[in-house]
Formats: sequence, structure tokens, C-alpha cells
Amino acid sequence: MGTKKITLYNTHKNLGAKLIEFAGYEMPVRYSSDIEEHMKVREGVGIFDVSHMGEFWIEGESAFDLVQYATSNDVSKLSDGKVQYSCLPNDQGGIVDDLLVYRISEKSYMLVVNASNIEKDWNRLVDLNNQFGAKMSNRSDDYSLFAVQGPKAIEVLQKLSSVNLDEIPYYNFRIDEFAKKSGVIISATGYTGSGGFEIYVKNEDAKEVWDAIMEAGQNFQIAPIGLGARDTLRLEMGFCLYGNDINDTTSPLEAGLAWITKPDTNFVASEFIVKQKEEGLKRKLVGFKMLERGIPRHGYDIEIENEIVGQVTSGSQSPVLKCGIGMGYVPFGNHKAGTEIFIKVRNKSLKAEIVKLPFI
Repeated sequence: MGTKKITLYNTHKNLGAKLIEFAGYEMPVRYSSDIEEHMKVREGVGIFDVSHMGEFWIEGESAFDLVQYATSNDVSKLSDGKVQYSCLPNDQGGIVDDLLVYRISEKSYMLVVNASNIEKDWNRLVDLNNQFGAKMSNRSDDYSLFAVQGPKAIEVLQKLSSVNLDEIPYYNFRIDEFAKKSGVIISATGYTGSGGFEIYVKNEDAKEVWDAIMEAGQNFQIAPIGLGARDTLRLEMGFCLYGNDINDTTSPLEAGLAWITKPDTNFVASEFIVKQKEEGLKRKLVGFKMLERGIPRHGYDIEIENEIVGQVTSGSQSPVLKCGIGMGYVPFGNHKAGTEIFIKVRNKSLKAEIVKLPFI
């Protein structure tokens, strides 16, 4: 199979990006330094090429029924132009993927899924669709996706659109002309917690739109941002990363995603979630802050009273807080903010404490 190249692969190479294999794609991990790129998004504006993400369109008379059954959130709460964060549960109530559901119209939805799960999610939906017969199309290879994030993002993007971007609330979108291209999805979403938009464009328009954004952002010193900073930005917000903090064995309730889990909608395996709620959780995903110098990393042991109780699922040095932060599962009851835990960093047990998310 080999790794796939996103449409603007050469653009990133020319910008001096360090490229790595990520989720089957050659992706820019950094252009300068992770910390510099991180702060650029927190304080100004940066642009990410996240075209590896997957886009599925579900259409037709039974589109709503399929999406409502397949996902954990309540799709009936959506109206045209609204986005919802949700999970694709498996038959045991674990998480096949986390995703975004876009309602384009009553009979048309776009699902945005993680790159590493495109095939798995597609097969899952095809399987569930046997009982619904909605029209499904996988358009992942047709679209490029740019996340323009940071407090200055609106000022940059407004130059390229006649739509008043200030009037698009968080988790809402418009399909309109952008950078002289029609049919662009302008979405007030992102994975950084610093505000901004995600712009979905057809591959053939990708280069012109990227260049237009870079030019519009010149006065604001816009910079391309890689996956390295994307990871520390999402971690500071306590956003889950699929494959690290959530997977097929974690339930949305354990992962702190009860707010996107509505068993009343009778989604697939909702009875497992109801049962888990009644019986009580055994573990919970928590955020923690290092009290001693050390950087927690994925897979490091979490200890309470000299006993290993779990592993770090995500961890890094926080550029904003200038200390180590992380997430991981601990036994329920030990999950409250203020609880003292220890992280095993290079054979040393370093003190940390559980804190409320987000970190900043």
C-alpha cells in the first residue's frame, strides 16, 4: 500500500516541514519548533493541513436513522448548519472512533472521522446501514482540510469571505464561497481550544486556497503548524486523541464523554452504556499535572500508594504552563481533583496531582 500523500505534500516540503508517516499519510510534524508553533496558535494564528481526515456523506430518506443509530449523541438536536461531536460505539459500548457529525440538510450528513480509522469506520457504517439503506459515499480522497486556529484566525479569514464569520457560532458551519472558490465548508470548529475555523475544500482548489490564506495572514505573521503542536494544543484542552485516550475498549462514560452519550436515542449498544451507568464505573480518564520535574509520556505507569493503577495515555510538557501534564485512567474513586498520584518517569516515581480539565 505504502503511505499516501496529501494534496499539498510538495508545498509542505518546500516550506521545510519535517514529514513523518502518520495514520498512513506523509504528514508535516513540524516546520520550526513545537513550542514556537504551539505559542503561535495560542497567541496569534496558525494554519494546519489536516487533509488526512476522512469525510463520509450519508444521504437519502434514511440518512438520519442511520446516523442516529450509529452514533452516541442525539442527532435530532441538530438543525441545518450545525455540527455535533460524537462517538461511533462498537457492539460492546467501546469506541470505534470519535467523530464530527455535520447536518447539511434533513437528508444529508457529513461525518468527519480520524484518518487512522477511515477504513474501520466505513466498514462499520456499511455494516449498520444494511438495515437502513441510506446512500453512503466516502469522499475522503476528494477533500483537503485546513484548520486555521488562534485568536487572530477570524481577522485573517474574513478577508477571503463575504460571510460574516463573527456570526457563525462555535460548532456551526456555512457552505459558501471562500477565496473565490464555491462550495467551501467554513466550519467554526477545531482541535486547539484557541478559536478559529476548519475549511474543507475540494482537492483541486487546495493549493489556491492555502496560498490565499497564507497571503491574507501575512500581516498577522501566520505560520504553518505541524502535528507536534497540534498534539500539545489539544492536550492542554484535555481533548481526547483516538488510539491514545480512547479506543475500542474504553467506554465514552469512562472517558468523560457522557455529555455526548445519549442512550435514550437507542443507539447501537446503548444498553451496555445504561448498564455501565447503573453498575458504576470502574475507572475514569483524568488529567494530571506534574508537581516534580519530569515529562510524562504515553505508556508510563501511574501509581497510587506504590501500586500501579494505570498508564499515561497522553503526556507532554505544556508550553503554556511550563510543566508536565498528562491524561490517563485511574480507578474510580481515585479520580477526584487534588488526588496525589505518582508517574514512573525513567524508573523514578515523580509526584503529580489530578486536576480538573481543561488544563488552561
